[in-house]
Amino acid sequence: KNQSDLALALYKTGKPVILVLNEGRPRIIRDINDQAASVIQMYLPGNHGGDALANILFGDVNPSGRLPYTYPMFSNTPITYDHKPSENQEKMEGVYDYESKFAIQYPFGHGLSYTTFEYANLNLSAPSFAEGESLSVSIEVKNTGDINGKEAVLMYTSDLFASVTPNNKQLGDFDKISLKPGETKKVTFKITADDLKFIGRDMKWVTEPGDFKISIGGLEKQFEYKGNLDKMKKSSKS
Repeated sequence: KNQSDLALALYKTGKPVILVLNEGRPRIIRDINDQAASVIQMYLPGNHGGDALANILFGDVNPSGRLPYTYPMFSNTPITYDHKPSENQEKMEGVYDYESKFAIQYPFGHGLSYTTFEYANLNLSAPSFAEGESLSVSIEVKNTGDINGKEAVLMYTSDLFASVTPNNKQLGDFDKISLKPGETKKVTFKITADDLKFIGRDMKWVTEPGDFKISIGGLEKQFEYKGNLDKMKKSSKS
């Protein structure tokens, strides 16, 4: 609390304040987060952490990190990014408030840069694929800012319906690219049946046929996984 009080006192001076988080786990910062000019998460960086921090603060290095967890807003609201859809509810009207909407300070995968990036042209090689095949996913990323930067391109997959309630989404793959100002690069991922599997009711890995969704940089596309076509043909004949 004494550190939070110090931050609040510094904000009252009217000068821009950068909030630096030197921590081994998320600390609750909701009371001091919004007034900060910017926030830097440096974790527990070791002996040369000060040099790395100075390089970012003075602009010698353009930051490109992403949060590997969801940063909670309250001590009783920890949540993972791949939660079940049923864990999030809309606000209910009435005498009692049973709202269970997540109070998140920063989402999984969040991270800013001194430049900006734009995503466009999310494309799939086919609308569907079967077991033994793969689906190619491509997207174009452009550096729309004024300086060189690195961008972590995160591809999420979502199973829209399954025998066991599927996760909200899961990180299927990622890549990190360097872009000059105005430069555009195409990033390509490949999806196979193994990338869509989950633990079924018999506690074994399974990939079920059905509809799925791809999400990259705020863009979405749906596709179908058809399963084992030979097995389906045999079962239909029998």
